[in-house]
Amino acid sequence: MGASWVTALMKAALLAALPMAIGACSSPAPTVAHRQNGEPALSIYVVAHDDHTGIALRRADIPAGLWPESRDFPQAEFLEVGWGARDYYMGRDQGFLGALKAALGQTQSVLHVAGFRGSPAGYFRGSEVIELSVTADGLERMARAMNDAYDRAGAAVAAPLGPGLYGDSRFYPAWQQFNLLNTCNVWTARVLRSGGLPVEDAITKEGLMSQLRGLAERVGPAAAQHLSVTPNE
Repeated sequence: MGASWVTALMKAALLAALPMAIGACSSPAPTVAHRQNGEPALSIYVVAHDDHTGIALRRADIPAGLWPESRDFPQAEFLEVGWGARDYYMGRDQGFLGALKAALGQTQSVLHVAGFRGSPAGYFRGSEVIELSVTADGLERMARAMNDAYDRAGAAVAAPLGPGLYGDSRFYPAWQQFNLLNTCNVWTARVLRSGGLPVEDAITKEGLMSQLRGLAERVGPAAAQHLSVTPNE
C-alpha cells in the first residue's frame, strides 16, 4: 500500500466526515484580553507544521510555580507545545487505519514539548510562524491551560513518554481524548482563546492559520511568514 494512496484515502474519509464535524464544532465567544495603558505586551508564537500547529512562548514568561515540566528544559529560551493523538503523533501507527482511528474514534493523547534557543521564525525556518501579543494575565492563563493538559496520574510532575520529533523535545501523557471534533488545531485554538485572543475552534491547520492571518491584517500589513497581532483593547 503506497504512502500516497494511503494519504488520498485518508483525506477522502476525513472529508466525508467534515460537514458533520464543522456543524458541531462551534465555540463560545472569546474573553478578549484588555491591556491597560503602559502594560507590556508579551509575545507568543503559533507554528504551522505539516498538518498541525504548536504554540511557542518564552520559558522565562511562565509564572513561577506553574507548569513544573517546563523545568525539564533548563537551557531553553523558548518552549513549543503541540497536542495530538498518542499513537499517531508518536509514530506508532501512522498508516491509514491509524489515521482513521485517530480521526473518527476516541484515542489517547500526548503533549509534544520542544525547547530551543533563538527566534521561533529562525528555529522553524520553512514553517509559517505567526507572532501574537497577549497580556501577562493572558499568558498566565495560556500557561495554565498547558499545565492542566498533562496527565500526571496523581504525581507532582509528569514523566516523559519518550524523545520528541526534533531537537530537545519530549512527549508527555495528556488526559484529553483526540477525535475529529477535538483535533490538535482545536486544542491550539482553545489555548489561544484562553489567553484572550478572538479565535474560534478550527479542525484543520489552515482553518486556524487563516484566522490568525486575518487578525494580523486588521492591525496593519506584515510579512507573510511573521505576522503580529495584539488582542483588542
